[in-house]
Amino acid sequence: MKFGLKSRSRRVVQDSAVAVTDEDTGKMKNRYGDGKNMDENITENYCCWLNLPSELMREVLVKIEQSESKWPERKHVVACAGVCKSWRETIREVVKTLENSRKITFPISVKQPGPRDSLIQCVIKRNSSTQTFYLYLNLSQALDDDGKFLLAARKYRRATCTDYIISLNADDMSKGSGTYIGKLRSNFLGTKFVVYDALPPHLGVKMAKSHSTRMVGSKQIFPGVPASNYPVAHISYESNVMGARGPRRMQCIMDAIPASAVKPGGVAPAQMDFHVSSVDSFPHIPSFQSESNDLDKALSGPLDGQRDRSLVLRNKAPRWHEQLQCWCLNFHGRVIVASVKNFQLVASPESGTVGSEQGKVILQFGKVGKDVFTMDYLYPISAFQAFAISLSSFDTKIACE
Repeated sequence: MKFGLKSRSRRVVQDSAVAVTDEDTGKMKNRYGDGKNMDENITENYCCWLNLPSELMREVLVKIEQSESKWPERKHVVACAGVCKSWRETIREVVKTLENSRKITFPISVKQPGPRDSLIQCVIKRNSSTQTFYLYLNLSQALDDDGKFLLAARKYRRATCTDYIISLNADDMSKGSGTYIGKLRSNFLGTKFVVYDALPPHLGVKMAKSHSTRMVGSKQIFPGVPASNYPVAHISYESNVMGARGPRRMQCIMDAIPASAVKPGGVAPAQMDFHVSSVDSFPHIPSFQSESNDLDKALSGPLDGQRDRSLVLRNKAPRWHEQLQCWCLNFHGRVIVASVKNFQLVASPESGTVGSEQGKVILQFGKVGKDVFTMDYLYPISAFQAFAISLSSFDTKIACE
């Protein structure tokens, strides 16, 4: 960085958490060894930044945000949000939403719609032995790029359904975790799915009824937000009753996104809150537990009135290639292995789209190697919604193949 400020802002975060033990007394000493109480040094460091003129502070943070535009350098922007309250509030103003900035910065970015004019390129890696899936943000054009970790999901088979638990933490994917953000649930045949969000996608959304909701600590919940099931999408695969070979046919009803969102000037809801306490921290997000008695009702899909107002996505029909003797779609080099799992989703005509809007690919998913898949998405869906939809393609579909 050219401004000479990065190391200083980062040092404040590091200094506030570092202490050493005096070998002779066994007491905690501050890292400078000057005999002062550790808390006094921390207070002095914070005061020096708290007393920074607001105009200068904002100029500093704007330059840091502009210079650290890509990961892993962008972690310094997150570090600035952990310095103090005034820095955090300024960072919230400086860092734009994913739609406007095209930059994934805080964990809440995975719940925000992507940019309108360019695809966010990601990679999904599957661990078949543990039935775990990992979503990474591509940091280069290489298809095998490890990238920046975003989300993880684990598959759990039930007697009558299958759940994919989605978390911000690859090492903790339990429902009671503070990093649990939602799940994907399928019916027994793997033909119908519901995507549940742990937080309401917008004001006024109705939570799914449940006979049992697990209580969670108040620190795990955003203020004023109840922890429950919020269905945000219904996915269905057309049954193949004739047994004919061919590509899958799928439909996604995005309950939380209005059909007008894909039109010029249309708006999709976006979650904006985030909590940052350190460079590697995640926001505290509530968990929920749903009874299987509500499964059939949820999988039956939204009410007719909701269907009319919601965005409907359908898979783009592939064309038959006579020379290759297979069904083909143009993934622009992002998919290189033929698979029945590969798909592209576009807005359905019933959503009121016309012209170029109707053929615009909103989500594409495909295989590039053993247990490696690409996932690219754009406005109006989020990384969380795109990941959940892509997970539905992994599930076994008894009646579709």
